[in-house]
Order: sequence, then structure tokens, then C-alpha cells
Amino acid sequence: MDRANGVQSGDELFMLFGAFLARLRDAAVGAMSRASQRLLQGVVAFSVLALLLWISAFLYGSFYFSYMPLAAYSTPVYYYYRSDCDSPNSFMCSYPVANVSLMKNNKPVLTFGQAYQMTLQLDMPESETNQELGMFMIRTTCFARDGAQVVMSARAARQLLPASSSRFSMLRYKSNLLRTLSTLLFFPMLMSGAAEQKQVLAVELFSDYTDDPYSPSATALIEILSSKVQIYSSHLYIHARFSGVRYFLFNFPLLSAVVGMSSNLIFLCVLVVFSYMRLLLGRPAQINTAGRLGNGGNHDTPT
Repeated sequence: MDRANGVQSGDELFMLFGAFLARLRDAAVGAMSRASQRLLQGVVAFSVLALLLWISAFLYGSFYFSYMPLAAYSTPVYYYYRSDCDSPNSFMCSYPVANVSLMKNNKPVLTFGQAYQMTLQLDMPESETNQELGMFMIRTTCFARDGAQVVMSARAARQLLPASSSRFSMLRYKSNLLRTLSTLLFFPMLMSGAAEQKQVLAVELFSDYTDDPYSPSATALIEILSSKVQIYSSHLYIHARFSGVRYFLFNFPLLSAVVGMSSNLIFLCVLVVFSYMRLLLGRPAQINTAGRLGNGGNHDTPT
């Protein structure tokens, strides 16, 4: 009798231990299943968030590069003299003239509706000829691709054309004593070529130039109305004068990028949430409709 009770007690302990192991196994399997499900949901959520972030950055970058024009443009200016003279004794029958292209990669540099400031920089030697030259005029005319004149600007000491603004250009005055002292002071640098006796003149050709959308500028004709002027080199600088949204985008690029990308991300997240909610709310209705159709097809027709 005692042996039977002992065997029965051992069987009960074995069954209890087996049930405990089964519950432990079920708990472990459930925990693993929940962990894998949470991990899968986290990976999906992270992937969706990364995709939305990339799309928002792409949308902001596309808007920035399509909306923002070229901020600055510079090109060297090479002058020449017209030699088609009637008199054989004269070689230079015109003032120094330069044709400057306002195209880059076969596309206009100037954007429609954007104001630009055009400045001509002249590197001129401090020679006696330039000192005696005094004031001289710089005339600039913009032409379209078909050769039509778009606008003209004349910069000089007095206004000569009705549609031109007046600006002068000349070397800064230096007395003979000042030039002598400057030469003696910079004598080693002048002899080694590290310095030159020259002045850099910046002449504003257009202060607020806006291109014509119906006849965009393709070239600019720059003419210095003096045959005795001496120039080392020359450059044309074009700077965009931003205002409004473009001013904010150009002067605060990091802040504008954060604001733009955040706005795009919020809009995309709201769109995804509404789409997901619509999908969840529309699924039970579809299931009920399918179930009703299936049940209706199984009804037997009474005889």
C-alpha cells in the first residue's frame, strides 16, 4: 500500500514538473514571439520614418535648387579695338570694347524677376597716362540672343543718355610726395614682384538690374570711352540682391533647412497616419460585406 502511494506521488510530481516545463516553454515561446513582433514593428517604424525623412529632405532640396537663383557670377573681361578703319594710318578706330557672355552651360545666368548688381573691376597701373586721363565713362549695353538691345547703362561724370545713370571712374589721387614715399617704402616688394603700383577700381554698372522675361539678356557689351586708358585686367561681377523668402533661404541656410524638412516631415507623417487609419477602418466593412455575400450564396431556395 505504501509502495503504491509512493509511486502515485512520484507520478504526480512528474506530471506537475512536466506541466511546469510546458508552461515555461509556452511562456518562453510567447515572450520570444512578442519580442520578435516588437522588433519587427520597430524595424518597420524606423524604416518608414527614415523613408519619410529622406523624402522630406529630397523635397526641400528640389525646392531649394529650383527656387534659388545663382547668387554670384564672375567672368574675366577681355577688351579689343576695332581695326576696320577707313584710314590706313590709324589702327585703333574705336574705344576698348569687350563682349561678355551672360550664359553658363548654355543657360542664362540671370533669373527672371530677380534683382542683380553688376560691378566692373578694373586693375589699372598708376601710370602718368592714367593720372592725366582723369574721369572716363564706361558704357554697358545688354543684348538678347537675337541681337536686340535690352538695356543700356552709361557710367560717367555727367548724364549723357536719357535712359542711363551717371557714375564716374578715375584713379585715386596721390601727390608726388606720397607716391615717392610709397615707392621707397615698398621698394623691396616692388623689385621682387610681390607688389605692383596699381589701383583696383570697382565701377557699379547696374545697381538693381532685373532681366526681361520676354527678351532675356545673353551678352553684355562693355565699352570704355577713352582710347588712352591703360588696364592690366578686368572682371565683371554679378551679385543677386535677395529679398523675402530668398533672403531667408540664402542667409540662414541651416535654419531654413530645418524648418523646411520639419514641415515636409510633419505633412508626410500626417498623410501616412490618415492613410493607415482609413485602411484599418475600411477593412472590417470589406470583411462584413464579403461574409454577407458568402452567406447569401449558401442559402437554399425553398421548394
